[in-house]
Amino acid sequence: MASRKRRSERRTDGLSRERIVEAAIELLDTVGEGELTFRALTERLATGPGAIYWHVANKNELLDAATDAVVAAALAAEPAASLGSPKDEIRAVAFSLFDAIAEHPWLAAQLSTQLSRRPWGSVTPRIVERIGRQVRALGVPEGDQFNATFALVHYILGAAAQNAANVASARSLKDDVDRRAFLDEAVTAWEALDPDEYPFTRAIADQLRDHDDRAQFIAGVDLILTGITSVHPPAKSGQRRARQAP
Repeated sequence: MASRKRRSERRTDGLSRERIVEAAIELLDTVGEGELTFRALTERLATGPGAIYWHVANKNELLDAATDAVVAAALAAEPAASLGSPKDEIRAVAFSLFDAIAEHPWLAAQLSTQLSRRPWGSVTPRIVERIGRQVRALGVPEGDQFNATFALVHYILGAAAQNAANVASARSLKDDVDRRAFLDEAVTAWEALDPDEYPFTRAIADQLRDHDDRAQFIAGVDLILTGITSVHPPAKSGQRRARQAP
C-alpha cells in the first residue's frame, strides 16, 4: 500500500501541464473530442483527477491548450530568409497549417471556435502575426493590411478544414472503396447532369478525377496573393526611399 502511494505521488509530482496537453492531443487524434474526458485522461496518464485539475481547470481550457500547442508546433519554424520572399513565407505557413489540420481532424472545429468566439486567445494572434507580417512586407498599405491578412487566414483555414473533412469522409468509406473510385463516382454523376442547367460543372468534371488536394489548395493561396499584389503593387526602390525620407 505504501509503495503504491509513493509511486502515485511520484507520478503526480512529475506531471506537467505540457504532458497533460500532449496526452489530450493523443486522445483527440485517436478518439475525437467527444471522447476526451478527464476520466479518460486520468487513465491515460495513470494519475488522479486532482493532479490534472491542478494544471487545467476544465475541458474548454484543455481544448484551447491543445489547439494552441498544435498551432505553435506548426508555426514553430522561424521565417527563413532562404525562402526568398514574403509570398514564399505565406505559402510555407499555409502548408504548415494545411498539414496540421489534416493530421489532427479535430483541429479545424477548434480553430473556427477560436477565431469566432475567443479571438483574444493565443491561437488567433499566432496565425495573424505570422501571415500579417508578410502581408506588410509585400508593401500593402497599412489601411488595407487587415482585409488582406484575413482574406488569406479565412481561405487557408477554410480550405484546409474542407480538405480534412474530405479525408475523414474517405476514411469512413468501406475498405474496398479508394479515393480514385470515390472520385470516379462523383465525376460520373457530374457528367450526367443536365447540360442546360450545369454546363460549367459538366465541363470541369473530368478534372475532379485527377486533381491534387495540396496543389489545389496552394493555387488558391496564389490567386489571393496575386490579387493582393495587383491591387497593391510593391513600391519601386526609389519610391520606398522617398517614403522613408524625412
